[in-house]
Amino acid sequence: MSTAPDPRPRAPKPALVFDDPLDQQSSDDTDRGWGERPSGDGAADLKRFLDEKPPHHI
Repeated sequence: MSTAPDPRPRAPKPALVFDDPLDQQSSDDTDRGWGERPSGDGAADLKRFLDEKPPHHI
């Protein structure tokens, strides 16, 4: 009672990568998304300024 080996090829196992992770650029290395806001009108900018003003500036 022996079984024949499966003729279908198996998917290769993922390989371990030993590269230096600091050599790769991360999303933090770019200026995208850091404080950028969509351009708007002056009223929206004033509202945002008043909403984000610290309490000691009231």
